[in-house]
Amino acid sequence: MTTSEPTQVPDVEAVRAALTRVEDPEIHKPITELDMVKNVTIGENGTVNVEIYLTVAGCPLRDKITRDVTAAVSEVAGVRHVAVELDVMSDQQRTELRRKLRGDAEEPRIPFAEPGSLTRVYCVASGKGGVGKSSITVNLAVAMAARGLSVGVVDADIYGHSVPRMLGATGRPTRVEKMILPPEANGVKVISIAMFTQGNTPVVWRGPMLHRALQQFLSDVFWGDLDVLLLDLPPGTGDIAISVAQLIPNAEILVVTTPQQAAAEVAERAGAIALQTRQRLAGVIENMSWLELPDGSRMEPFGTGGGTVVAESLSKSVGADVPMLGKVPLDPRLREAGDNGVPFVASVPDAEASKVLTDIATKLSTRARGLAGRMLSVSPA
Repeated sequence: MTTSEPTQVPDVEAVRAALTRVEDPEIHKPITELDMVKNVTIGENGTVNVEIYLTVAGCPLRDKITRDVTAAVSEVAGVRHVAVELDVMSDQQRTELRRKLRGDAEEPRIPFAEPGSLTRVYCVASGKGGVGKSSITVNLAVAMAARGLSVGVVDADIYGHSVPRMLGATGRPTRVEKMILPPEANGVKVISIAMFTQGNTPVVWRGPMLHRALQQFLSDVFWGDLDVLLLDLPPGTGDIAISVAQLIPNAEILVVTTPQQAAAEVAERAGAIALQTRQRLAGVIENMSWLELPDGSRMEPFGTGGGTVVAESLSKSVGADVPMLGKVPLDPRLREAGDNGVPFVASVPDAEASKVLTDIATKLSTRARGLAGRMLSVSPA
């Protein structure tokens, strides 16, 4: 890349130092740290040749790696042109990479269930379908990522997966041995069964298969150092809800409902699973609370008070405050944004629904850890 006449011969060590600023776009660690730099040679007239190892032959982000390497090396004094050559890691190199990232354990483990894990895990649950649970999950994730947090989303609704479309995630996971690198969209890492099926093929599995799929999403996927992990659960209190409680007992439950009383009664059952699993209830979100009309007035097509009823009922059940985190208004643009793969909080940040969702994301991101709302495994003497 020609910028100006070189005043000095490029230094190999300076080039290698520049490469420390280039991250693998899937693993989010410097390529030098991952042993992806095969060789650096200095040619004539300020030409620098950089050889890079890709993790796999079909690396979907090879072009981005090439651009990032070129840009970083071009800033080194004396460099006039950068030539990037791509190679592929051997099986042994991939094994070493996996060990470097995941350790020597043969059986993959769930990092979020490890003692001392600092990742806050939220299970977004609902009693019934159609309350906007997936929309809430996606927009909370994007709002958290916009605050500078490292965020991941597991589309745990195996039968009714919709998160990739709503998040605008079109990439496919990359497999390095038994380790899966999740694609990223809008600053959020995501994994879904939709990324492993062809077209709109339905998933027809029984309970044990669902459990195994969720286990792989949590253990085989390399998430890196996440601040927050959101799981979009299927409606109800079935296999997946039970599996989450077994696999990540420290996960907290977010209950999504609409203002409709009938929906609220069903949502209470989804939240009350915490009584049996002894998980913490992080709070209640009321979706589709009202619709603002052109004249500025509000219409409440689904009634009022459902979210408050759920929060109060669950607070009594667990013996601790289960907060009402926010009421998200009904906005047709939110649905359109999901269909188009452009999360609403990013595309229309000034809308009232976006402000409410961003406020909820802030509350969930900054709230101090504690035992409030958690069922404790103790009994009176």
